[in-house]
Amino acid sequence: MRLLRVGRAGSERPAGFDADGVLRDLASVVGDIDGALLADDRALAAVAAALGSGMLPAVPPGARRGAPVARPGKVVGIGLNYRCYAAESGAAVPERPVVFLKPGSTVCGPEDGIELPPGSTATDHEVELGVVVGRTLRRCDDPARALGSVGGYVAVNDVTERHLAADGPTWAKGKCCDTFTPAGPWLVTPDDVADPQALALELRVNGELRQRGSTADMAFSVAELLCYLSGLMTLEPGDLLLTGTPAGVAAGRPDPKPFLRDGDVVELEVEGLGRQRTPVRAAGWMDERSGG
Repeated sequence: MRLLRVGRAGSERPAGFDADGVLRDLASVVGDIDGALLADDRALAAVAAALGSGMLPAVPPGARRGAPVARPGKVVGIGLNYRCYAAESGAAVPERPVVFLKPGSTVCGPEDGIELPPGSTATDHEVELGVVVGRTLRRCDDPARALGSVGGYVAVNDVTERHLAADGPTWAKGKCCDTFTPAGPWLVTPDDVADPQALALELRVNGELRQRGSTADMAFSVAELLCYLSGLMTLEPGDLLLTGTPAGVAAGRPDPKPFLRDGDVVELEVEGLGRQRTPVRAAGWMDERSGG
């Protein structure tokens, strides 16, 4: 199934595509697309049946698409997880996953816009496979059970302000800004993703190809990452895992490095998970939009 959330920010309604590709309103069937839904087999079966019935109202064309899963409790990122990216960065492939956390407030819709932080000079793009947890996972050492805990897969952009990330012992300051995790356009349930380690990824800025890779190049697979993380923390339904990015980021290019600027448009796609088209906005854009 392809599930998403549509409508004004803060008032999104659950929706999903039927077999004919028509986007249907699911508000009469389920309250939201969130961890509670992904953990409930009966509710998911009811959603599938409703989408197959042909009786649900269609979503009006042009409706805003929000983040496909309601704000996750945790956003867990993985660094240097593509061999090609490690090589581009001049770093060795890590012996263990490099883990960092992002706040849920970074997550936004796929077309909402990336707001540059004040004084930004090195805001960068990172196309990634996102994994949404659907079952609680704790201290798991069985890769099959780990994959069985997945509630769905999404395309994400792990936006990073490189100078802020370098300004401290951790990357947190460069990862935590509002709008720095555009997600979607939709969540795809695991039954429609044959192999998460065989997905193509691509990112363009203003039409120029910047990143192209495959999840086959991951140093640590989705199953391995879930097992490892579950030994550090309890993974809960609705949590979002960012699995790393392939080569081609702006930081890895010759000077002058093509970091994101006001007016740029970032387009990315993960095979089978849909395409984002996200504008880049100047610092202060969100304040102006909200009247703050």
